[in-house]
Amino acid sequence: MARKFAIIDLFAGPGGLGEGFSRAGRDTNTPMNIQLSVEMDHHAVHTLRLRSFLRSFDTFPIEYYECLNAGTPLPLWQDLYPANWKMAQSEVRQLILGGEGVFDEIAPEIDRLREDNHGDTILIGGPPCQAYSLAGRSRNKSKEGYIAEEDSRHYLYREYVRILDRLKPAAFVMENVKGMLSSKVDGGDIFSRVLDDLANAGGIGYRLLPLATVPPLDGGRADGRDFLIRAEDHGVPQARHRVIVLGIRNDIPTPLIDAPLLGEKAEAVCVSDVIDDLCRLRSGLSRQDDATAWHFEIQAQGEAISNCPDVDPAVRDVAARVARATSLPRERSYRWKRNSNCLPNHLIDWVLDGSLLVAPQHETRGHIPEDLGRYLYSAAYAQIYDRSPKLSEFPQFLQPKHRNRESGDFADRFRTQVATRPSSTVTSHISKDGHYFIHPDPMQCRSLTVREAARLQTFPDNYFFCGPRTKQYHQVGNAVPPYLAFQIAKAVRGLIG
Repeated sequence: MARKFAIIDLFAGPGGLGEGFSRAGRDTNTPMNIQLSVEMDHHAVHTLRLRSFLRSFDTFPIEYYECLNAGTPLPLWQDLYPANWKMAQSEVRQLILGGEGVFDEIAPEIDRLREDNHGDTILIGGPPCQAYSLAGRSRNKSKEGYIAEEDSRHYLYREYVRILDRLKPAAFVMENVKGMLSSKVDGGDIFSRVLDDLANAGGIGYRLLPLATVPPLDGGRADGRDFLIRAEDHGVPQARHRVIVLGIRNDIPTPLIDAPLLGEKAEAVCVSDVIDDLCRLRSGLSRQDDATAWHFEIQAQGEAISNCPDVDPAVRDVAARVARATSLPRERSYRWKRNSNCLPNHLIDWVLDGSLLVAPQHETRGHIPEDLGRYLYSAAYAQIYDRSPKLSEFPQFLQPKHRNRESGDFADRFRTQVATRPSSTVTSHISKDGHYFIHPDPMQCRSLTVREAARLQTFPDNYFFCGPRTKQYHQVGNAVPPYLAFQIAKAVRGLIG
């Protein structure tokens, strides 16, 4: 009989890593179940708790599908299924790891899970990355008096290690941004310290393995950059590059690994492969929104671009077609999916749910008329040239009136997600304004919806994000792609089974 493993998910976000491990763990040959998830964000906790509740059923409750299909609020689950909801509440904790008294609060639960499962546990999670990311480091440099050594976010990984020391799991997976590889504190490389602390954790220590490259055959430690995973190489429609470290406890024998644990590179999945079956939508207008007013603004912007002599003739032609179009979308939140399906084979069963008749959370936000023109130009340019234009390539009348627009810091300010390629990295910034996540269809002239962003992240369509739309975007951008996590989970389970 297969050994069962209990999972603890730290800094869980909306549950991308957990979803992948849970899906892998539903295989009777590789049983793995999340027993504890810890997250600080209020809305992400609600999302985690809902997903934990749903996973407690062999098939999701009929009431869940009825609400999603009808577009009505979810019921009070504690009234309908009190035992299942109580279990979900127990599993998901809203706590700030590293905060005063938090470790002492969860230490008894860690001890219980270790003892009850006889050491058959797995620790997963990614400490917050703002201090390591390139964008975060750039912002920090501009802060007067900022001292990296005094930024506690550089050391939150130690809270992960502290729990690793206590739990002594059979395996762990730690995820972080690419910037961790080059981040420095006290004149030294932070990533080298991280690897040392992980390798020496738990008393007996851990063998650190890269997932996308062959580990050193002599048993030595892999080079830092070997821990970098490119999600687009593994069936994810997104160029997301993340540091992911797998650790196997030293007392667990592992076979000779002579190939990457994630297998060979997969064929690239592009943006259109995963969003083209979703209904065409128009954006909104920030003021006085209705379909007629939106059509008027789109046609006006299209005519302005098509009549501008400084614009490339091929781009002018696309803009002219938009200006003359009589079949522009009218709805902002039409939820039914189109009949055709474009998903690649490996994502059909992963994303789709036969009981779900709609695409939940597929609704647009509003934009000012000037941005509609920029979106139209960017999408038309990308359609012709297979790349998004730089801000310097926009005609003068579409240039934003920012004082620092010529600084070079905003060269990609209006970025279309090119239909024929994997998307750029979906980040939490998508919650701000959508300028970096423009839909590739010039006729729709808008930023991506929450559901489209979730598709690029490989969240199943039945994954519901709680909270207002801005918080939904934020959760999607902060997550690990679940399909990538699923592949990692299978590799982990294959080593410790």
